[in-house]
Amino acid sequence: MIPNDDDLATKHQHLQNLLKEMGRVLIAFSGGVDSTLLLKVARDVLDDEVLAVTALSETTPRHERKDAIDLAKALGVKHLQVQTHELKLPEFVKNPENKCYICKKDRFSGLMEIAKKKGYPYVIDGGNRDDQRDYRPGIMAIRELGVRSPLSEAKLSKKEIRVLSKQLNLPTWNKPSYACLASRIPYHSSITAEKLSQVEAGEEFLRELGLSGQIRVRNHREIVRLEIEPNDIPRFMQFAMRKRVTEFFKGLGFKYITLDLEGYNMGSLNRVIAAAQKERHNGQR
Repeated sequence: MIPNDDDLATKHQHLQNLLKEMGRVLIAFSGGVDSTLLLKVARDVLDDEVLAVTALSETTPRHERKDAIDLAKALGVKHLQVQTHELKLPEFVKNPENKCYICKKDRFSGLMEIAKKKGYPYVIDGGNRDDQRDYRPGIMAIRELGVRSPLSEAKLSKKEIRVLSKQLNLPTWNKPSYACLASRIPYHSSITAEKLSQVEAGEEFLRELGLSGQIRVRNHREIVRLEIEPNDIPRFMQFAMRKRVTEFFKGLGFKYITLDLEGYNMGSLNRVIAAAQKERHNGQR
């Protein structure tokens, strides 16, 4: 459904009003669709009273780091890059279902400290209304810390954010959504620098092949499961393409190369959580 222009204009104004009330903000900036729109509107409303902070670690794709730097510069916003160390957190490395909570709590605690030292009364992020629909334990962590999500407060959906981004001439309006590289590793399989490196190299390779839209390289130890847009699947049926892809991923260390015939599914690894919850519920009857 195409967003109604009047409704979108009302939400845009609501977002501007929220930011005006805050007065001075530190934005957790990834360079993605959501945080870029938030940074743009904050810059328009608050001028120089905005600081964009990008967290860097082994879980952050290199192309996302570059995008964040380029976008902050283009928007004329003060930009700080900080190194985080999730792989030094034993509980995060174990990769439990709430690993996003552990990561967000650590990262945003650091952002809160930066904000306090530099005199920014609010730390905000690019969470939107649709984030409530998936399993997102990280949201609980940032709420506990007092971080606000103005896009969500203005009731902006992902689709509306893309439309508004296009209206504001942001190059990210049709940018594919990305999650941290650790989200490609199944729960309870330990997160290591080697696995993250395999994922990043694999996804970069698939982008270089010219695949459109969403790409995910799911790292199942000896097996790699590739998720791509359904309209790209026919290309993988060609012998030359299969050979090229197979050779590349075997070179990364995988023994078995698989293509998910359903295509890309956001949060596909969360299915195991949903299944476990259903099993527990049935067992309690």
